[in-house]
Amino acid sequence: MKSKVFIIADYFISKDKKYKIGLTNKKLQKLLYYAQAWYLVHKNKKLFTEDIEAWIHGPAIPQVYSKFKKFAYNNIQKDVNEKELSSLTKEEREILDAVWEVYGKYDADYLELLTHNEEPWIKTRNGVAPYESSGSIIDPQLMKDFYGRQVQK
Repeated sequence: MKSKVFIIADYFISKDKKYKIGLTNKKLQKLLYYAQAWYLVHKNKKLFTEDIEAWIHGPAIPQVYSKFKKFAYNNIQKDVNEKELSSLTKEEREILDAVWEVYGKYDADYLELLTHNEEPWIKTRNGVAPYESSGSIIDPQLMKDFYGRQVQK
């Protein structure tokens, strides 16, 4: 059975195939981060189990990064098994579609800048130099609290 995070990655890849906006590994990392954050806010539970780390270029999931690193800064070119996508629930798809709607139109560099100006990434990298590697895990509770406050504004 494929890990849920890879099914969600495929969901975003299939969205990009449909809309042809462009999806690099770096952009995929940010979309997965925002999907996890907003799922935590709206459903009060994690969308997937993998940890998200506060890397130099923003939030990243090491396992997903490794799988797609061969594409470097190019758009991910991959066939998606539509049958596997059907394992996503209606509520999961609703959150993923909303994340795509809000963040999918932006490029990876914009999304990197966005995450670099938000509390979860900043607090997790506290004391780490901007170009220093870090494997520090972004606390899901920190994500839920920060993005939850954004909804209330």
